[in-house]
Amino acid sequence: MGEKKGPQKIYDLSSKELELAVLVGVISQNQSEVQVHEYLDELAFLADTAGVVVNTRFVQKLEHPHPKTFVGKGKLEEVKIYVDANEITTVIFDDELSPSQLRNIEELLEVKVLDRNNLILDIFARRAQTAHAKTQVELAQYQYLLPRLTNLWTHLSRQKGGVGMRGPGETEIETDRRIARDRMALLKKRLEKIDKQKATQRGNREQMIRASLVGYTNVGKSTIMNALGKSDVLAENKLFATLDTTVRKVVVGNLPFLLSDTVGFIRKLPHGLVESFKSTLDEVRESDLLIHVVDIAHPNFEDQVNVVNQTIGEIDSTDKPTLLVFNKIDAYNYVEKEADDLTPKVHENYSLEELKQTWMAKDDNVTCLFISAGKKTNWDEFKNTLYQKIRDLHIKRYPYNNFLYPDTPIG
Repeated sequence: MGEKKGPQKIYDLSSKELELAVLVGVISQNQSEVQVHEYLDELAFLADTAGVVVNTRFVQKLEHPHPKTFVGKGKLEEVKIYVDANEITTVIFDDELSPSQLRNIEELLEVKVLDRNNLILDIFARRAQTAHAKTQVELAQYQYLLPRLTNLWTHLSRQKGGVGMRGPGETEIETDRRIARDRMALLKKRLEKIDKQKATQRGNREQMIRASLVGYTNVGKSTIMNALGKSDVLAENKLFATLDTTVRKVVVGNLPFLLSDTVGFIRKLPHGLVESFKSTLDEVRESDLLIHVVDIAHPNFEDQVNVVNQTIGEIDSTDKPTLLVFNKIDAYNYVEKEADDLTPKVHENYSLEELKQTWMAKDDNVTCLFISAGKKTNWDEFKNTLYQKIRDLHIKRYPYNNFLYPDTPIG
């Protein structure tokens, strides 16, 4: 299968610091062609977030990824020719590469090779601001690096054997592994200490109802947080703009509550990163209400909803009252089908009013709203519904306070 151009942006290609990359994906039994191109679109967005310019992408159809080189050797030779001809500095694969695959591909391409996990870890490392986030990211990086340390010593394997040429390489590798394991143990202890401190902080806030913004990365959670809490959480069109859980006291009408903005979810999130950031999701686990934000303008928003629901299920939080907020309706692109078009409808062929009558409104435990946080469209409806949810939870916990909060918000 040939090359497919990725998203185009205007860059200063004369810059010597520019990092040019190509993407590589595989259509297999587990991933259809449509899914692979969707994943590569997201990988291109990840690359852009990391400051890498995607030049093109390569896709191959295989029953399973090749155990030694991920793609077939012929396809890898094709990538090699393109890399050499276009001064490509980086090749990024959409799935996790094993240590042996990484070594084999690097030897053939002779450029930097990354997989999806490595790219996400790099973005997290750039985004981490607090000691907690930095510790979690560093731990995940060591978990990823440990089985791949051998690659750092491949230059020794190219040297001729002889006296003194066998032991030192292995000794250095074992030394590095010991250092990495010791560092991981230290980071885990540090995380345990931070987690205890955060648990104490959460315990001190028991009196107030707690709500958490959850959702896929880049759906507008931080924009909603800023609008409700009048805070200054970083909000930009980049993946993982927010890594740290931010908690703010918010007042809707005359009713105060605590609102948390959590790290965004994504497909194929590295296992080490999920484990490291489990403590960050404690804020979700202990919340009274989940505000699940969805980018309705995204072509695959239903898949994103499933990814988030799966993650919420992993932390045993599916039974919580949920406000499902479909954000960015100002960017939703409705395409009406022609009368003679007999192909099945896709979600773009439904108007917003029609979408409201689909699966989105059928869960009794979930209330659906359609808003634009950036444009403040349907903002009053959102605030009023949020007020009602928080009020019901508050009165259930403190029934003697019901006279303080009327049925409709004040102000």
